[in-house]
Amino acid sequence: MKTEPHVYRLEGLSCTNCAAKFEKNIQQIETVKELQLNFGASKLTVTGDVTIEQLEQAGAFDGIRVYEESYRPNHREKHSFWESRENRNTVASFVLLLFALAAEYGFSASEPVVTGLYLAAIVVGGWTLFKEGFANLLRFDFDMKTLMTIAIIGAAIIGEWQEGAVVVLLFALSEALESYSMDKARESIRSLMDIAPNEAVIRRHSELLTLDVNDIQVGDVMLVKPGQKIAMDGTVLIGESSINEAAITGESMPKHKRIGDDVYAGSLNEEGYLEVTVTKRVEDTTIAKIIHLVEEAQAEKAPSQQFVDRFAAYYTPAILVIALLIAVLPPLVFSGDWSEWIYRGLAVLVVGCPCALVVSTPVAIVTAIGNAAKHGVLIKGGVYLEELGRIRAIAFDKTGTLSEGRPVVTDILTFHEASTNDVLAKAAAIEQFSQHPLASAIVRQAKEQHVPILEATEFRSVTGKGAYAKIGDERYTIGSPTLFDDHPDWNEELVTNVEALQHDGKTVMALGTDTFIVALFAVADPIREASASTIARLKEIGISNLVMLTGDNAITANALNRKLGLDTVEANLLPEHKLEKIRSLQQQVGSVAMVGDGVNDAPALASATVGIAMGGAGTDTALETADVALLADDLSKLPYTMGLSRKTLQIIKQNIGFAFAIKLIALLLIVPGWLTLWMAVLADVGSTVLVVLNSMRLLRVKE
Repeated sequence: MKTEPHVYRLEGLSCTNCAAKFEKNIQQIETVKELQLNFGASKLTVTGDVTIEQLEQAGAFDGIRVYEESYRPNHREKHSFWESRENRNTVASFVLLLFALAAEYGFSASEPVVTGLYLAAIVVGGWTLFKEGFANLLRFDFDMKTLMTIAIIGAAIIGEWQEGAVVVLLFALSEALESYSMDKARESIRSLMDIAPNEAVIRRHSELLTLDVNDIQVGDVMLVKPGQKIAMDGTVLIGESSINEAAITGESMPKHKRIGDDVYAGSLNEEGYLEVTVTKRVEDTTIAKIIHLVEEAQAEKAPSQQFVDRFAAYYTPAILVIALLIAVLPPLVFSGDWSEWIYRGLAVLVVGCPCALVVSTPVAIVTAIGNAAKHGVLIKGGVYLEELGRIRAIAFDKTGTLSEGRPVVTDILTFHEASTNDVLAKAAAIEQFSQHPLASAIVRQAKEQHVPILEATEFRSVTGKGAYAKIGDERYTIGSPTLFDDHPDWNEELVTNVEALQHDGKTVMALGTDTFIVALFAVADPIREASASTIARLKEIGISNLVMLTGDNAITANALNRKLGLDTVEANLLPEHKLEKIRSLQQQVGSVAMVGDGVNDAPALASATVGIAMGGAGTDTALETADVALLADDLSKLPYTMGLSRKTLQIIKQNIGFAFAIKLIALLLIVPGWLTLWMAVLADVGSTVLVVLNSMRLLRVKE
């Protein structure tokens, strides 16, 4: 007995009603304990002892194919138009309808011939529809196919054969359109699945093997030639190269990778030969996690979709009651013509089908989340996509978000005729023994300038202030200016220089002997290249409350903000203080987003309406905890994400408005008797077309 949940991928899951029926059929299998159907991602999770054959039998009514989750075809299978029985039947029905029209209006054929041709068009085109419609009718399950079945049979009973045939044809086109739209929306996930290769060349025990990614183990050595895509996550063992990670993070500029650097499945090795030690199995790679999270996000219903679903539960029965009253009341109460009012009741049934309403939200949500993933932005669900569109304030962490998060040496001022390289060599000689970020900045600067690091002895650190050591026969001290307050060489010129550098938000360190101060070093955490332009763009799109929340001192934070132009700066904050500030902002303005690194800012990220983590690619914490992850560690993706969410909200509202407006107009046309059955179906198809095409506009939203 299978007790663990098992995941399958589906093909041919064409519409929401089909998905509901498929789910119901699986629930009737005795050995199935639990199941979850993800319509947006076309995935099925089943707990219980069940075979693929049983699942395909449950979906045979719609030609649903079931595959193991690991199944990935080497090429996207192309299916012929004529492989689909529904397509063949629709075309045959269309041809029979043309013959019937030609027989009636072109050749004035006898009524039995014309009626026979219309009947044939109805039966051929609507056979699958009728089977499901009758079955649903017996179970009192009034979905769209049930309503259509009643309408077509009613049309035949009152002698409207032509109308019945046209209704069958238009409904088939509507079903095909819904199937196409969902297939198009799912294309974003398929493109993600196709990013990483299915095979890789592996060295095991001095033997080269070409293995399927499912057979590659952690610790295997993968060989990657120039121009090849990397198949698995790993660490560079031999070689160096430029790696294009655009497919994973949306970052177009290649990154130079050396021995010890991480590489991701799906990224492109542009120039050098690499040997990579595999660090994750195929199901645990960064791209696999992204695909999984995108699929889960598409399964989660947004608030607007939940509203539509609740509304549809009452809407369909209400349409049935209204149609029945229109068909029966006028003949009974006002002596109306039974055929005319039954016809009008049938028109209400047809025009009342909630096709467009049902697809109005999911198509937009699935399309938007897929588009975001292709641009390196992971949105964890429709609820966050909608909430992003309502954000009124954004709070930013400073270090690692607005700034690079890695201090660099910005200024070296020398005194007493000391050379820059000499003081840098001596400072690095002392700081190489320290783990402090400021010390690391000086050591990196020495290496970048190819300054030889001298040998230092008798190293001692002064907690929170600096360190000293002997270089040759002389003792040197490096550290905070306060460490030199009593130094004989400390003077007004040095004080002026220190204050000027600190005013610019830089941290200053002095280097000196017991007799002379020979240099001042200024270290700063540089602003991200995209920070200023991102803040400006956010203001342009109407985010009026932009706040910096940082644990750094006020001087540094304000100096940074003079270059950025945020509305408010809150400095010297502990994590719990950031949490309080987020809650205070929410009370003032409502919806608040927090942008941070996903680790240090976890409480504030969790408390915000939407938590946005920087640098999600390869960072499990950010991928798992944040509501939104900017995979490329690129702040410039934020305005794009906000714009996409607002566009999605706008399109969802338009879709629901289209669906209601067209149906309302069609229902009003029933009063004077102007609405025909085929016009009713055309209205239903038309609203679905508008909704789908409108949602597809989200594919064109760019950065």
